[in-house]
Amino acid sequence: MATVTHAYLASYVANILGEHAELIDAILSNDDNLSYGSIITVSTGPDEYQTAITSQGIEELRDFIADFRRSPEEWDDLLHSIIDDPDIIQAVKDHKPR
Repeated sequence: MATVTHAYLASYVANILGEHAELIDAILSNDDNLSYGSIITVSTGPDEYQTAITSQGIEELRDFIADFRRSPEEWDDLLHSIIDDPDIIQAVKDHKPR
């Protein structure tokens, strides 16, 4: 694996990809969704953490989302498998990606 020289906070990645921030958080909350080392936990203080992602991880994330958007059924299955809150699922569905 290449040396990581840059990491991007999840909120910024949502902006880069034009996706809903809750969707990005939900995908990144399970590190099995992307390859090992793509998702990084950054300590911001005692017992305070933020999720970051590498440049390679952004590309993997873009592909991950595109794979599930191939059909409405696959997209719906993904959302219901990673997000527990129906209001957030609806907000993600209503969000128009760039």
